Parts: sequence; C-alpha cells; structure tokens
Amino acid sequence: MTPFNKSSGGKERLGRITKKGDKYIRRLLIIGMTSRALMAKRKPEKADIWTAKMLAEKPFRLATVAMANKSARIIWAMLTKQQEYRQLIASNG
Repeated sequence: MTPFNKSSGGKERLGRITKKGDKYIRRLLIIGMTSRALMAKRKPEKADIWTAKMLAEKPFRLATVAMANKSARIIWAMLTKQQEYRQLIASNG
C-alpha cells in the first residue's frame, strides 16, 4: 500500500490512500485509527492536538480516514528511508 504520489521538480507530494495494494492493510489502518479516535473522544485530555482538531472539524468517519492516511504516509516514509519513528513532542512552557 502506498500513498498517491504526485511529485514534480524534485518535491515529493503524497496524497490520499489509493485503493491499489493490500485491502487488509488498509482496513487495519482504518480500524486502528477508529479505535484511536474513539479513545480521543472518551478521554480528550490524552488526545494529541491534531487528532482533537480533526475530530472537532470533520465528520467522524472522514477524520478516521484522514488519520489512517497520515499514518500510512508516516509508515511509508519510515520504510523507504529505513528510519525509526521520531515523535515530535511539544512542550507547554
């Protein structure tokens, strides 16, 4: 499974989750992000800012697909660059 690639001039642009590739992996990403969104709705204090914003602004299913898309892009980048995940942690003060 790869995100839609629309690159030009050396600038890489990754788009939506395409329906090419493994349906099972795509389904797992959606299920995982649905679980994460439900947890964020139940305990908003534990949700990250981006997730909370997505759930507030968009319909629930659209937000979960957007979260799955973001996760797919992160996973794809990690695999192609052969790097470990580096999480940015914002400090509050």
